[in-house]
Amino acid sequence: MRNGLIVSISGPSGVGKGTVIDKLREMFPECGRSVSVTSRSPRGQEKDGVEYFFRSKEEFEKLIEEGEIIEYDQYVGNYYGTPLTPLLKMSRGGQSVLLDLTVAGSLALKEKFDETVTIFLLPPSMEELRSRLSGRGTESEELVEKRMAEAKGEIAQAVRFDYVVTNHQVEQAAEEIAAIMKAENCRYERSSDAVETLLAE
Repeated sequence: MRNGLIVSISGPSGVGKGTVIDKLREMFPECGRSVSVTSRSPRGQEKDGVEYFFRSKEEFEKLIEEGEIIEYDQYVGNYYGTPLTPLLKMSRGGQSVLLDLTVAGSLALKEKFDETVTIFLLPPSMEELRSRLSGRGTESEELVEKRMAEAKGEIAQAVRFDYVVTNHQVEQAAEEIAAIMKAENCRYERSSDAVETLLAE
């Protein structure tokens, strides 16, 4: 059984990664979901084990020491990381997995797993990104400004990703990513066993 794709989607805070991934899950209900671990506090109605596994900074650092975090990054003073065991279980079982990772997280994952496909999600404009951040109503103006400054640096890293998709509209962005996933599954290296089987007949 070939390993499932590990599709890692990154982009600046407020670009709509979570919403696009939710739409992709409707399109590909068979895809696995890797829940990240974070040391930040829950926002609004977020629940432990659903949006994130919420752990203290000390608990997170212990997971790193135990080798249970594949990759991690610090963003606005908080840890974000990907737990190893659930991801390996899904991919090695042939199940594709969708992830919402930081830019550094996606790039680190790409180095470790050949089946990783990295996609950078862009906002239509910086003005629209600011509007989305402010519209969440969960962050102060000072934090919005900090996230905007971070966004410029993150967008500069898009050149290191396999694909770039602009989130003008959720359904369109999801359809473009779906097309990428279908194309990646048709790559020769993922179908070589089928070719060799036919040639052996």
